[in-house]
Amino acid sequence: MAGPVDALGLSQALIRCPSVTPTDAGALGVLEGALASMGFECHRMIFSAPGTPDVDNLYARLGAAGPNFCYAGHTDVVPPGDVGAWSVDPFAAVVKNGVLYGRGAADMKCSIAAFAAAADRFLRKRGHDFGGSISFLITGDEEGPAVNGTIKVLEWMRQKGETIDACLVGEPTNPEAIGDMAKIGRRGSLNAHLIVEGVQGHSAYPEIADNPIPRLMKMLTAINDEPLDPGSAHFPPSTVAITSVDVGNPATNVIPPRAEARFNVRFNDNHSGASLTELLENRCKAVGGRYALNVKVSGEAFLTPPGRLSDIVAAAVHAATGRRPELSTTGGTSDARFIKDHCPICEFGAINATAHKVDERIAVADIEKLVDIYTGVLDRYFAKA
Repeated sequence: MAGPVDALGLSQALIRCPSVTPTDAGALGVLEGALASMGFECHRMIFSAPGTPDVDNLYARLGAAGPNFCYAGHTDVVPPGDVGAWSVDPFAAVVKNGVLYGRGAADMKCSIAAFAAAADRFLRKRGHDFGGSISFLITGDEEGPAVNGTIKVLEWMRQKGETIDACLVGEPTNPEAIGDMAKIGRRGSLNAHLIVEGVQGHSAYPEIADNPIPRLMKMLTAINDEPLDPGSAHFPPSTVAITSVDVGNPATNVIPPRAEARFNVRFNDNHSGASLTELLENRCKAVGGRYALNVKVSGEAFLTPPGRLSDIVAAAVHAATGRRPELSTTGGTSDARFIKDHCPICEFGAINATAHKVDERIAVADIEKLVDIYTGVLDRYFAKA
């Protein structure tokens, strides 16, 4: 076995790859090199689909026996935005005053590096005959369409007879300090485009036109103002965010022929995408008139009920930080929405306060905390009877 994996050094090497979705820029190769040196069998796979960019992915496994504990994550990052607004080069991976700066530092290259270092530490203590397997499922498509990434790696695994028994996703889950929060589920996300049709006419003669704007306003009020649900045991109430209203009308004396709006719903496990669509349709129908509601569900709500995996993560967090993480379902979607159909899942990673922001960063001490926590997770998961 080569020398110990340096979590900070690997974090910097990953950040220095400008892997803005869907470009890999060498990031998966950096990780593959680190994992191969530990004895992982690595598989690179590029997936394609019409209308979407090709995406490079990595699945690496050490061990042939079960159970297979999988770490899942992504090396792709969002664009840096205005580079001039950063205090450092966003892809230089500069450390200043004990803080590592760079696009992907929080979301989520340092988490990947920390788990690689944790796996290395675990293997040096236990050897390769520890009673199971450790695997990495890493995509370059999480920040993008999520079409040629995790979901297709999982299908490749199914075809190969590869199974995973538990999965830790390294998304940044902590609001303020390492140890604040782990995720045991996620809300679903529904995007809707509501088009209300009317009849164009002169604003001085509204009685011979059909103004779609008041009906659109009534539909949005019905959708937005009446709660969709009261929440559930592990989820807050579902939320509606109206993101656009447009009639495309430059004239002051013309009633427009149509009015449009877009909104996003983050929904809990009281709904499926289909049942929520039906509920929204019924609220629109109650207003009446001609309209079309076009819906796309990008992820269903899901939950891994508190159990062995979340207990292991919480115990490892407490041992390393003294904190007991809140088990939450807040936040946006993640690739956990694909993996939850295969095994129990829990998400735990860095502080998310600077994710996607200018001067994204992580304290070097927090990277080491993640190594300690992830090592503790592996120790507990593969504890000897």
